[in-house]
Amino acid sequence: MIRLPGVEWRREARVGVTGVWVVGVMPDEKVGDLLRAAVQDSSPVPASVPWDVSGGLDWWRGKARESMFSESATSPGSWSADEDAFRLSAFLDACRDDSEHVEALRDAVVDQFPSDGEEGLFVAVARKAGPFSALAALGPDAVLRLPGWFGDFLLDAEQVRAQLPAAEEALALTGAQRRDAVERIHAWMTGLGDDPDHHAGELLDGPLRVLRHAARTGQAAAAHVRWY
Repeated sequence: MIRLPGVEWRREARVGVTGVWVVGVMPDEKVGDLLRAAVQDSSPVPASVPWDVSGGLDWWRGKARESMFSESATSPGSWSADEDAFRLSAFLDACRDDSEHVEALRDAVVDQFPSDGEEGLFVAVARKAGPFSALAALGPDAVLRLPGWFGDFLLDAEQVRAQLPAAEEALALTGAQRRDAVERIHAWMTGLGDDPDHHAGELLDGPLRVLRHAARTGQAAAAHVRWY
């Protein structure tokens, strides 16, 4: 059992499941309708927060530049996760709201995404690892500059334009910064997951491509994290 303030997590909990992160554009006029419907369907009593986000972030900031992985001795090109990596994964999963009304909103949002289109839709899928969580490689402050709440957001067109600069600061890395981030993402996806052939750079480029497309075309944008 791995413990964080307010969080308990078993290593085996994610075995056999698939993590998904979807980012897509949608018509700007649909955002208000979806939010109004979500408010009407939600419970009047706010859900309690059973974990300490501030404490988890403080712990993460203290570990941000440390490697939580070591090169695998049995699988060349892959990495092995240490206890802190599992602990951080537990924290990121615990930050996700999986209440019934939020799941219903996610379903309604994804119905608005384009069925295809390279610029307007990005989908990352990984066995045993959360693709969004792999962006922990960027560190807590960079992750917090991304829109929304740990991989979930719903932005109208104006909000897309307002938040795009911060997303670009977090994701549009070059040179040594990008190489370091890609290596850390690869460590996450092979140390905690089972995806040796993933394209680490796409976790930086794909979401930014969608947000830029939304800003350029005056559309809204949304994203959600899910496990299957």
